[in-house]
Amino acid sequence: MSTATGKHPKGLPYLFFTEMWERFGYYLMIGIFVLYMTDLPGKGGLGLDNSDAADIFGTFIAFVYLTPFMGGLLADLKLGYRFSITLGGILMGIGYCMLAIPEKWAFYASLGTMIVGNGFFKPNISTLLGNLYNDPQYKANKDFGFNIFYMGINIGAFVCNFIAAFMRHNFGWGFAFVSAGIGMFIGVIIFWLGSKHYAHADVRKEPKPEDKPLLMRFAMLLGVALVLGIIGWIIPGNIMGSDSTDAFFFGCIPVIIFYSGIYKQATAEEKVPLGTMFTIFVIVILFWTVFKQNGTALTTYAEHYTDREMPTYMVGVSDKLHMIEKKKAANDSVYQLDEQFRKIKDENGKAQLCYDYPTYFKNLPPEKYPKEGESLNLISTELFQSINPFFVVALTPLVVAFFVYLRKRGKEPTTATKIAYGLLISALSTLVMVFAVYQSDNGMHKASAWWLIASYGVITIGELCLSPMGLSMVSKLSPPRFTALMMGGWSLATSIGNKLSGVMGKNWDKFDNKANYFYLNFFLLMFATIILFVLLKRLNKAFKEN
Repeated sequence: MSTATGKHPKGLPYLFFTEMWERFGYYLMIGIFVLYMTDLPGKGGLGLDNSDAADIFGTFIAFVYLTPFMGGLLADLKLGYRFSITLGGILMGIGYCMLAIPEKWAFYASLGTMIVGNGFFKPNISTLLGNLYNDPQYKANKDFGFNIFYMGINIGAFVCNFIAAFMRHNFGWGFAFVSAGIGMFIGVIIFWLGSKHYAHADVRKEPKPEDKPLLMRFAMLLGVALVLGIIGWIIPGNIMGSDSTDAFFFGCIPVIIFYSGIYKQATAEEKVPLGTMFTIFVIVILFWTVFKQNGTALTTYAEHYTDREMPTYMVGVSDKLHMIEKKKAANDSVYQLDEQFRKIKDENGKAQLCYDYPTYFKNLPPEKYPKEGESLNLISTELFQSINPFFVVALTPLVVAFFVYLRKRGKEPTTATKIAYGLLISALSTLVMVFAVYQSDNGMHKASAWWLIASYGVITIGELCLSPMGLSMVSKLSPPRFTALMMGGWSLATSIGNKLSGVMGKNWDKFDNKANYFYLNFFLLMFATIILFVLLKRLNKAFKEN
């Protein structure tokens, strides 16, 4: 990352650390989001069940991937990149801190603030970095520069969960969320310290006359999508399981029609690459549906079904379950596990509190219970969220070296082929979890943590074959006048997949045999894989022609 050699622009280190801190805050919040929503109110959580928490999680990450396209357009045409990045960073920092307020209005207001902030921040920092590398002296190192930048993302995502675990166990949920906000504000400060190094790259684009009708159509589209989203929310009953899901997919209808219109109005020469991209967009929705369950189903599996016992020296970032004394009516005392409170209804239908063991102990052999007055130390669930970014950092050089080796031998697969293999490898990761369920007798006893680690390792290889290739595909195939819109199309596909991941996670409790849940994920990805391999010859032809 040295700038002395002239291989990389001087603004790269500042953007690297800005993005690292931004991802630190985002993934800290995401790592504990479901845990916070499902924790008991007496312990600082919201007390939601897994179904509602998964629905909110899926809706949030869906909108996180919808707003960047709008933020990118506003920065392009009016606000500029540095102002948009600063505005987005400040809004996200405020949103994280608002989660520390134990009120429902603050919870939902914080989610909206973060969604808008991400829309301004996420697309524009990447665009600003790309503009720095448009300088002829740096252009040859553009791919390497983005690889360095991507490492910053994953370093932040790896470290944050350890801070989240330490803060929530030692100080509470609110302090963990404030830590995410502080990280984001540090990122904004670093960004402005390096402002002079990328001021020249902060150039707004004036829309061309032929682009103005398209922009007007897009503005009208947003209004229609908002109205349909409101209709989806307020219609009686649910069509797709929840009001938020109905609202999201109702709102997507005019956006999908908008992209269909682009294809219809394109020239004959443009239709081939556009059709190729749209085909892959639809297929990779299923990848994101499965991949993003790391925050829902896989978090639940880590929380309740995985053996998380750990050494006492890591107690600062561990769950700690105590043995305490509970008095019976007959004045004799017995020692039981630390109680949790849950609401039940008595014979008259009134809510009352009752005692219940922590769920973790329900499939733990009694001989592993801590002794009277002692504690059981468990690896914090959110630490499993650091496995994927760790593997990204560790495996990226190997995956890149592998494809470089194939390129030198003239055997490098096409972009579409890499995506197809990414889907296949990702499907295999779900089979790892099937074996984990069988090994643990469907949750009758704890599964080894190595099953989750192995599953994350396999799907990370699939991710590295697919996600970067998707962005590369858009840059290769997009007609110049549609590049920004096609990046928006990739984000739309990701957003729909993210929402569907929440829909899938919402149904976790409905599967008595958890192996069937992971088998369903496997069949979804294999269906996408087969479709892509069937279409591969035609898709590869489009890549060769562009």
